[in-house]
Amino acid sequence: AVGEWRRAVEEVVRVNEAFWHGRRVFVTGHTGFKGSWLCLWLAWCGAKVVGYSDTIPTNPSLYEVAGVGDELSSIIGDVRDRDLLCRSLAEHRPEVVLHLAAQSLVRRSYAQPVLTYETNTIGTLNLLEAVRATDGVRAVVVVTTDKVYEHHEARRYREDDPLGGHDPYSSSKACAELVTASYRSAYLGGNSSPAVATVRAGNVIGGGDWAEDRLVPDLIAALRAGTEIELRYPGATRPWQHVLNPLDGYLVLAERLCSDRSAARAWNFGPDASDSRPVEWLVGEVAREWGSPLSVTSPAEAQPAEAPSLELDSSLAREALGWTPGWDLERGLRATVEWYRRLDEGEDGRTLTVAQIDAFAKDSRPAPVTA
Repeated sequence: AVGEWRRAVEEVVRVNEAFWHGRRVFVTGHTGFKGSWLCLWLAWCGAKVVGYSDTIPTNPSLYEVAGVGDELSSIIGDVRDRDLLCRSLAEHRPEVVLHLAAQSLVRRSYAQPVLTYETNTIGTLNLLEAVRATDGVRAVVVVTTDKVYEHHEARRYREDDPLGGHDPYSSSKACAELVTASYRSAYLGGNSSPAVATVRAGNVIGGGDWAEDRLVPDLIAALRAGTEIELRYPGATRPWQHVLNPLDGYLVLAERLCSDRSAARAWNFGPDASDSRPVEWLVGEVAREWGSPLSVTSPAEAQPAEAPSLELDSSLAREALGWTPGWDLERGLRATVEWYRRLDEGEDGRTLTVAQIDAFAKDSRPAPVTA
């Protein structure tokens, strides 16, 4: 039971750079927005990173703008290709696997449900099969989403709440959670097996996001062009946070998994309750930081249903891992707008991104104890 090993951590725990230095790490979805930030952070720590992805998902992309490919070995491959996944892991023999590859857009999942389930659910199954066939893997972190929960509005979602998902994206990620739990129980529960955990976070913001149908990229594009933006659900509340916050949690968890198998379970990595804000609030703050007026319109056609409120309870990660968000929403928004503005002013994308990783690490690192 969780209660048998949950403990209060007296000081905040942050990514241990020495742990990652020289360590072999396999990252799926390394060309995506979150994957690019993660791989640059791992390279910054001195890890030996191998990335696996079928394509660069956007144009422009953080992967290209920040030169992420210069920091790792890249494999072009689809997570639906189990044989290639198995061969890739066998060749590179990673100690830690971070699985981020996904079809991650809700609206696209309505248009392409089969692709979504094949990528998110069967892709996770294939990854776990490859891990099971590879010697030397110690820890696996499977990234799902905060949208895996069966909808309710009574309180913030906890890890033991029922799973659900009305749209194909959310449902496919809930299925990935179930697949992972089954493999952990049936095949990966022994002391010599990799320790496998799932992580749930969402609504991340940060520089270098150019994905379609995502709020901040659409906002930045509208502010740059001086055009209006269409808001589907301006009153919907979401747990916004800078992308480095959950990535920090994923890395801290991976470190723990290498020494503590009891951490092999599901985890929430969400912001403080005060940083769960309505869409319209975030729009106003981004426009204020950018320093330009913004015109907002409503869609003319009916939109797919979305939960009016979604908030995570991350007390387990706080108490058992010592993790807390390194940047609050105000700091994360400022960093996000600053990244895009400075890129527009001609600054180098790699320099910008690594500088923010360095700033995050310094801001969130526990202060030294003085006598």
